[in-house]
Amino acid sequence: MSIREISVLFICLGNICRSPMAEAAFVNLINNKNLESRFKVDSAGLIGYHAGESPDERTVRTCLKHDVPVKHTARKIVKQDFLDFDYILCMDNSNLRELMKMQSKVKGPKAIVKLFGEYDPLGVKIIEDPYYGGMDDFEKNFQQVTRCSEAFLQSLELA
Repeated sequence: MSIREISVLFICLGNICRSPMAEAAFVNLINNKNLESRFKVDSAGLIGYHAGESPDERTVRTCLKHDVPVKHTARKIVKQDFLDFDYILCMDNSNLRELMKMQSKVKGPKAIVKLFGEYDPLGVKIIEDPYYGGMDDFEKNFQQVTRCSEAFLQSLELA
């Protein structure tokens, strides 16, 4: 009997700060638990403005400070993602509203769309955009997506 792969897509506005950080934190967690073969993980943005770009250097620096590698090229979410992914986890209410609108136009979507912050054990549901902030905002995001990653994995009963 084969074990079904769980697919997870992290979403933010431009796919250069929060969602690639969440992707990196979650991939690092599953790799450390030897669960990488059980998952397909990616991230995308609601807009394609940064498509083809690497994550923001502050995202990369923050992740590397915690020994978490970042390997991602920004892309825009597409309708097919709602059919291909089990979970689409976004960072704020604006992301959630846009994703729900997009999903309503897809026939037979399988994705569960929700705020990634719903998994935060501290109850901080919104993962704020650090783009216009400083390094402390990126660090705050890293701590939050790490907490959310651990709780999300536990919710899947694989941890």
